[in-house]
Amino acid sequence: QAQLVESGGGSVQPGGSLRLSCTTSGFNLDYYTVAWFRQIPGKEREEVLCISSGDVTQYFENSAKGRFTISRDKAKNTVDLQKNGLKPDEAAGYYCATRPPYEYYCSAYGSVYVLWGQGTQVTVSS
Repeated sequence: QAQLVESGGGSVQPGGSLRLSCTTSGFNLDYYTVAWFRQIPGKEREEVLCISSGDVTQYFENSAKGRFTISRDKAKNTVDLQKNGLKPDEAAGYYCATRPPYEYYCSAYGSVYVLWGQGTQVTVSS
């Protein structure tokens, strides 16, 4: 059964950086639209960044612009989220998710993403 696995979470100081990776076994992520979400306990899940199957990047969180980037590592079959300048309020569980195959565009609606990972935790504190 296909599944997504996130890695790279951890604890950093404010202003620090982390690189999260989303990988899978059983299919090639290159052909899928992939998004990164975050969720703070007790709050709504929010979409941060997405990369379409055509490698178009779309930001859904304005504060991430200029600090976060999303990219594919095709050799490793991963979609990575590079986060720089982390802020304490960005501490959260981070999740990657894919749309069904042949859905070429990113979407602001979390419900259209059908396969989700278990998440990786990011802590930002001094």
